[in-house]
Amino acid sequence: YRSREKVGKMLAEWTFDRLNLESNNPDLIVSIPLHPRKMKERGYNQLDLFAETLSRHTHIPYEKGLTKRNYYSKPQALKDKSHRDKTQNLFSLNRPLDNQHVLIVDDVFTTGNTMSSMAWEILNAGNNKVSVLVMAID
Repeated sequence: YRSREKVGKMLAEWTFDRLNLESNNPDLIVSIPLHPRKMKERGYNQLDLFAETLSRHTHIPYEKGLTKRNYYSKPQALKDKSHRDKTQNLFSLNRPLDNQHVLIVDDVFTTGNTMSSMAWEILNAGNNKVSVLVMAID
Protein backbone atom coordinates (compact mmCIF):
# COMPACT_ATOMS: atom_id res chain seq x y z
CA TYR A 1 0.00 0.00 0.00
CA ARG A 2 3.15 2.09 0.19
CA SER A 3 1.58 4.69 2.51
CA ARG A 4 -0.99 5.70 -0.11
CA GLU A 5 -3.98 5.73 2.20
CA LYS A 6 -5.91 8.14 -0.04
CA VAL A 7 -6.24 5.41 -2.68
CA GLY A 8 -9.08 4.01 -0.53
CA LYS A 9 -11.06 7.23 -0.91
CA MET A 10 -10.49 7.39 -4.65
CA LEU A 11 -11.54 3.75 -5.13
CA ALA A 12 -14.66 4.26 -2.99
CA GLU A 13 -15.76 7.23 -5.08
CA TRP A 14 -15.13 5.29 -8.29
CA THR A 15 -17.04 2.31 -6.85
CA PHE A 16 -19.99 4.43 -5.73
CA ASP A 17 -20.38 5.82 -9.25
CA ARG A 18 -20.79 2.24 -10.52
CA LEU A 19 -22.63 0.60 -7.63
CA ASN A 20 -26.37 0.26 -7.19
CA LEU A 21 -27.31 -0.73 -3.64
CA GLU A 22 -30.98 0.24 -3.90
CA SER A 23 -32.23 -3.31 -4.51
CA ASN A 24 -29.83 -4.79 -1.95
CA ASN A 25 -30.01 -2.03 0.70
CA PRO A 26 -27.61 -3.10 3.50
CA ASP A 27 -28.17 -1.84 7.05
CA LEU A 28 -24.48 -1.31 7.74
CA ILE A 29 -21.01 -1.55 6.25
CA VAL A 30 -18.08 -3.31 7.91
CA SER A 31 -14.57 -3.88 6.64
CA ILE A 32 -12.13 -6.69 7.25
CA PRO A 33 -10.21 -5.49 10.32
CA LEU A 34 -6.47 -5.54 10.74
CA HIS A 35 -4.90 -7.16 13.77
CA PRO A 36 -3.68 -4.42 16.20
CA ARG A 37 -0.06 -5.46 15.52
CA LYS A 38 -0.55 -5.04 11.75
CA MET A 39 -2.30 -1.72 12.30
CA LYS A 40 0.65 -0.50 14.36
CA GLU A 41 3.12 -1.66 11.67
CA ARG A 42 1.22 -0.03 8.80
CA GLY A 43 -0.23 2.96 10.63
CA TYR A 44 -3.60 2.77 8.88
CA ASN A 45 -6.13 0.37 7.39
CA GLN A 46 -6.77 1.33 3.76
CA LEU A 47 -10.25 -0.19 4.06
CA ASP A 48 -11.28 2.35 6.70
CA LEU A 49 -11.11 5.28 4.29
CA PHE A 50 -12.76 3.19 1.56
CA ALA A 51 -15.64 2.16 3.84
CA GLU A 52 -16.02 5.64 5.39
CA THR A 53 -16.21 7.25 1.95
CA LEU A 54 -18.67 4.64 0.68
CA SER A 55 -20.76 5.13 3.82
CA ARG A 56 -20.84 8.89 3.32
CA HIS A 57 -22.03 8.53 -0.29
CA THR A 58 -24.61 5.77 0.35
CA HIS A 59 -25.81 6.97 3.78
CA ILE A 60 -25.29 3.42 5.09
CA PRO A 61 -23.55 3.50 8.49
CA TYR A 62 -19.97 2.17 8.66
CA GLU A 63 -19.35 0.35 11.92
CA LYS A 64 -15.59 0.21 12.22
CA GLY A 65 -15.48 -1.55 15.59
CA LEU A 66 -18.07 -4.28 14.97
CA THR A 67 -15.50 -7.02 14.39
CA LYS A 68 -11.98 -7.75 15.50
CA ARG A 69 -9.24 -9.98 14.17
CA ASN A 70 -8.38 -12.56 16.83
CA TYR A 71 -4.81 -13.33 15.84
CA TYR A 72 -1.98 -12.00 13.72
CA SER A 73 -1.28 -13.61 10.37
CA LYS A 74 0.32 -12.53 7.14
CA PRO A 75 -1.96 -11.60 4.21
CA GLN A 76 -3.57 -14.48 2.28
CA ALA A 77 -1.91 -13.26 -0.93
CA LEU A 78 1.52 -13.79 0.68
CA LYS A 79 0.80 -17.33 1.97
CA ASP A 80 1.49 -20.47 0.04
CA LYS A 81 -1.51 -22.60 -0.89
CA SER A 82 -1.10 -25.05 2.01
CA HIS A 83 -1.41 -22.24 4.60
CA ARG A 84 -4.25 -20.23 3.04
CA ASP A 85 -7.10 -22.27 4.51
CA LYS A 86 -6.11 -21.81 8.17
CA THR A 87 -8.60 -19.09 9.05
CA GLN A 88 -10.69 -20.77 11.74
CA ASN A 89 -11.85 -18.36 14.47
CA LEU A 90 -10.07 -15.53 12.70
CA PHE A 91 -12.73 -12.95 13.68
CA SER A 92 -15.16 -12.22 16.49
CA LEU A 93 -17.94 -9.70 17.01
CA ASN A 94 -17.58 -6.95 19.60
CA ARG A 95 -21.33 -6.71 20.21
CA PRO A 96 -24.49 -8.74 19.56
CA LEU A 97 -25.86 -8.47 16.04
CA ASP A 98 -29.28 -9.65 14.93
CA ASN A 99 -31.62 -9.07 12.01
CA GLN A 100 -29.10 -6.95 10.06
CA HIS A 101 -28.00 -6.92 6.43
CA VAL A 102 -24.24 -6.36 6.54
CA LEU A 103 -22.08 -5.32 3.59
CA ILE A 104 -18.53 -6.60 4.15
CA VAL A 105 -15.78 -4.81 2.22
CA ASP A 106 -12.28 -6.11 1.60
CA ASP A 107 -9.44 -5.10 -0.67
CA VAL A 108 -8.36 -8.41 -2.25
CA PHE A 109 -10.33 -11.66 -2.60
CA THR A 110 -7.67 -14.35 -2.80
CA THR A 111 -9.14 -17.70 -1.73
CA GLY A 112 -12.33 -16.48 -0.06
CA ASN A 113 -11.23 -17.85 3.33
CA THR A 114 -10.95 -14.46 5.02
CA MET A 115 -14.29 -13.27 3.64
CA SER A 116 -16.07 -16.51 4.50
CA SER A 117 -14.67 -16.44 8.05
CA MET A 118 -16.02 -12.93 8.54
CA ALA A 119 -19.34 -13.77 6.90
CA TRP A 120 -19.89 -16.89 9.02
CA GLU A 121 -19.17 -14.93 12.19
CA ILE A 122 -21.88 -12.41 11.25
CA LEU A 123 -24.35 -15.05 10.04
CA ASN A 124 -23.92 -17.18 13.15
CA ALA A 125 -24.54 -14.20 15.44
CA GLY A 126 -28.24 -14.04 14.61
CA ASN A 127 -30.78 -13.68 11.84
CA ASN A 128 -28.38 -11.70 9.64
CA LYS A 129 -27.77 -11.39 5.90
CA VAL A 130 -24.36 -10.73 4.31
CA SER A 131 -23.32 -9.12 1.04
CA VAL A 132 -19.70 -8.64 -0.02
CA LEU A 133 -17.77 -6.03 -1.97
CA VAL A 134 -14.12 -6.48 -2.91
CA MET A 135 -11.76 -4.15 -4.77
CA ALA A 136 -9.82 -6.88 -6.56
CA ILE A 137 -9.66 -10.63 -7.09
CA ASP A 138 -6.26 -12.33 -6.96
